[in-house]
Amino acid sequence: MFKLRPLRPEWVTLLTSVLLLACYNLPLWQHLLEITPAGWPGRLLAGAFALLLVVCFNLILTLFAFRGLLKPVLTALLLLSAGVAYFMNQYGVLIDVEMLRNVLETDPAEVRDLLSFKLAAYLLLLGALPVVLLWRLPIAYRSWPRELLSKACVGVVSMLMVGGIALGNYQGLSSMLRNHHELRMQVTPSNTVGALFSLAKGKATASHAALRPTAADAERAASWQAHGRKSLTVLVVGESARAENFALNGYHRDTNPRLSAEQGVINFSDVHSCGTETAVSVPCMFSDLTRRHYSDAEAKSQEGLLDVLKRAGFQVLWRDNQSGCKGTCDRVAFEDLSHSKDPALCGDGECHDDILLKDLQAYIDGLDRDTVLVLHQMGSHGPAYYKRYPKDFEKFTPVCQSNDLSACSRESIVNGYDNTVLYTDHVLASLIDLLRSNQSKLDTAMIYMADHGESLGEYNLFLHGTPYVLAPDQQKHVGMLAWFSEGYQQSFALDSACLRQHAAQPLSQDNLFHSMLGLLEVRTRTYNAGLDMFAGCREPSVRQALAFD
Repeated sequence: MFKLRPLRPEWVTLLTSVLLLACYNLPLWQHLLEITPAGWPGRLLAGAFALLLVVCFNLILTLFAFRGLLKPVLTALLLLSAGVAYFMNQYGVLIDVEMLRNVLETDPAEVRDLLSFKLAAYLLLLGALPVVLLWRLPIAYRSWPRELLSKACVGVVSMLMVGGIALGNYQGLSSMLRNHHELRMQVTPSNTVGALFSLAKGKATASHAALRPTAADAERAASWQAHGRKSLTVLVVGESARAENFALNGYHRDTNPRLSAEQGVINFSDVHSCGTETAVSVPCMFSDLTRRHYSDAEAKSQEGLLDVLKRAGFQVLWRDNQSGCKGTCDRVAFEDLSHSKDPALCGDGECHDDILLKDLQAYIDGLDRDTVLVLHQMGSHGPAYYKRYPKDFEKFTPVCQSNDLSACSRESIVNGYDNTVLYTDHVLASLIDLLRSNQSKLDTAMIYMADHGESLGEYNLFLHGTPYVLAPDQQKHVGMLAWFSEGYQQSFALDSACLRQHAAQPLSQDNLFHSMLGLLEVRTRTYNAGLDMFAGCREPSVRQALAFD
């Protein structure tokens, strides 16, 4: 058995810094070579940037280079960096606080879909192996006074080097960092560590904030006096459903055969999401915060749409076939169907979205109040698209049968995704059929809006979660449609022909909160008619009933 030579802690931190930058940051270096000028000027700039990172990493790690602390810290960084490197290499993701929040709020079923032999190889070769070598390595620590002196010397030299590199390459580095904000989200592990600190700070702030009421004055408008029957409004929250692959939006494949045949379906073709991951989009779309003003801490510190509807007297129920409601349904009735045991609809630890419709007729039969029902789909969640639909809906083939998308052709990945859209078409059309069959006793309606889109290899990106400012349209342009029974249109003074005429106008998830308040005739000073997508297609008497003098 070979014996490793003892090293001073300064050499350990320096070697670790070089290792992290060289072996865990392939996407960073690929991108850096793309954005720097060709030839020696660009290579020198990339080299200066690399040297700057090594010095900064070494400076930070030196702060932890003490007996009993250094090896645990480096172990955590190496294992964390190995996992991050896999996902950045595999899916082209960028790491920021929203991506990290989405990862931490992922349920076990979604985690299983991300496990692969390649991930295990990354964790073994870039994680476990360096950690084993690290713990076998003897480190020659000095006495405390000498150790502190050496740290001070490293700090001074590092700061001088940072200043020299920055000043010597100021024009090129400042221009590159100013024009390419994505670079900071590609540097592993500082991207993840920074996101962890930001996430922890946000959670600490939210946990100490008292829940603020939203629309405390909410009540039903006087126009409700003309309603003769109970109503059921179903809001379906889709998952990873990009509008580009909906036949209703002109896609070349027939992914919406049943919805296309529905005369009453209104397709909104230009709708954009608030975020590119569920953990952002769902809380945002149910809040009165617009995307511009949204933050996780702000959303968690105040009530949302469902609280307001409950205050106005509606019965509210959230039925979930996903990873939960991300805090938006914490104060209303909740039903988790994702772990149901129905052998016809469930298997391998998850259920197909038809589970959301199971026993729904019995629920409708028992309604005695005006009700808002939210159905949260598994939808088109990747990377295991082939698991999201029954085999009967595998129309587009061949299909990628793996969660390792790098092992599949892009054609097979798109085929699997399109089959999920085809299945969503079936689920929504079946829901409309059920609502239609009950329209003799209830006013019924369905509104479908996806939380975010999905990348399928465009720009070498897969899945979703790319920071919004950098995300391609495929991750932000989402599917949305609506259906209203004739009785619902009459009771709520809604002109569906008018809606269809204006369905191509630009909309976003910013519109949902106020549109639902306006549609359900909830009167509150919080309501903004300018964000109500239905306002222009309601009778003037309803708009007047919602207005304040």
